[in-house]
Amino acid sequence: MPVFDFNHTSADAEGAECTYEVFCSNISEASPEHPILVLDNRKGWLKHHSVGVFTNPVRRTAFEFKGEDGTLDADILRIDARFVSLLRWLGENHINVRLSGADREEGYAVYKIREIAFGGGAKLSAEDGFLQFMIERLLSSDAPSEEIPEEEEEETGDSMKLTSIQSITDFITCAGRTLPDNIRLWARRNLAVARSNEVSAEERRHAQRALSIMMNIQWKGNYFEAIDPVEARRILDEELYGMESVKQRIIETIIQINRTHTLPAYGLLLIGPAGTGKSQIAYAVARILKLPWTTLDMSSINDPEQLTGSSRIYANAKPGIIMDAFSMAGESSLVFIINELDKAAAGKGNGNPADVLLTLLDNLGFTDNYIECMIPTVGVYPIATANDRNQISAPLMSRFAVIEIPDYTPEEKKVIFSEYALSKVFKRLGMQPEECVLTPDGLEAVIELHKDTSGIRDLEQAAEHIAANALYRIETGDRKTVAFDREMVEQLLG
Repeated sequence: MPVFDFNHTSADAEGAECTYEVFCSNISEASPEHPILVLDNRKGWLKHHSVGVFTNPVRRTAFEFKGEDGTLDADILRIDARFVSLLRWLGENHINVRLSGADREEGYAVYKIREIAFGGGAKLSAEDGFLQFMIERLLSSDAPSEEIPEEEEEETGDSMKLTSIQSITDFITCAGRTLPDNIRLWARRNLAVARSNEVSAEERRHAQRALSIMMNIQWKGNYFEAIDPVEARRILDEELYGMESVKQRIIETIIQINRTHTLPAYGLLLIGPAGTGKSQIAYAVARILKLPWTTLDMSSINDPEQLTGSSRIYANAKPGIIMDAFSMAGESSLVFIINELDKAAAGKGNGNPADVLLTLLDNLGFTDNYIECMIPTVGVYPIATANDRNQISAPLMSRFAVIEIPDYTPEEKKVIFSEYALSKVFKRLGMQPEECVLTPDGLEAVIELHKDTSGIRDLEQAAEHIAANALYRIETGDRKTVAFDREMVEQLLG
């Protein structure tokens, strides 16, 4: 981990100077080996679960606590850069906290901080669980490149949402420079509007709603963990039968991450007949990347405002679909699955929704009309599907690595139907394979009846029909197995 000393030096009440070192870390779970902060414990006063308050690190870098000989203090030696603003704020508000730590050679390594409500100390926030929520958010944040003092400024908190003005204010203060600069400045401006008595109640409501949306999103950097190619291949094999060249191309595209530790420069555009598994491939890639995903169905979007949201000047203003996706995911890194890109409508006179997609795909940032802030999109990976490439504009095509998805051959369809489609239905219905059997000519009949259909969607529906019919015959008759020959298949599906 890189370590930087930003030389925070100040004088305490007695004129003595205290200096702590700020180090940069990107660990997501604190431990004695990777602490939040380190305290001087050469006198051995600090014990596990010591309770006290931080004295403001701007004025004095210490932790004060009760000991056998009265009030004692321990200087802060080192602080994770992500937590400087939080510790400063804890000190300014005299919040009683309990520290969990361990004695190490460098000092007392603190890896957990909990709020303790007693002795007349102030409560951290109007929201219960705020401190744990804040610590978890900071641990999952990227280290700021610098931490400059600003003049203006076992429980879990995963389920907490920032909604009240008080909790939003606390969060902005404690998050400090772990927030992107433009979002931090935007938040301050909107907080001023939300608190102002000089604007309408509607403007205050919109500002508070926008703040709640933005502050509940984890804003991540562009660093991406390496992908295990063996696991990637396993997931693709699980979701897609055959199509070896397609799988190879997908792995070649996403494996670039291992060299650059950033998402590939181009998204994936999967083009092929309906039912060939394009959507399944998209979901599989999201699994490989270990990112949340959302879908945009372009066939149902005919107005750019559906994507970009509406301005706050309107009473019924709201964010667009893209901003809603970030909000639902709770983070800025996610997979956008853009279905039916070839059906992106020209709109109803208000512009072309496809033009909005170009902004999202360029990874230069996206602005929602309601939020009124540039949203970083470096963590967005787009995967689009389409049936007809001729209906997609050249500018859109140029933003993707295009992969053609061929239709399955009759022999491949036989394997898919007998070994995948039927077994999936059996598992869902709780049936045993011996309860529903297809003779060789029965399987041939299934494939022949679907020779003019593309993909495997119709085959999956046929498997459902055959298995359900077998189950009906077993439950209503005196038999334990049903064998479907050509005549029975043609009668049932013909």
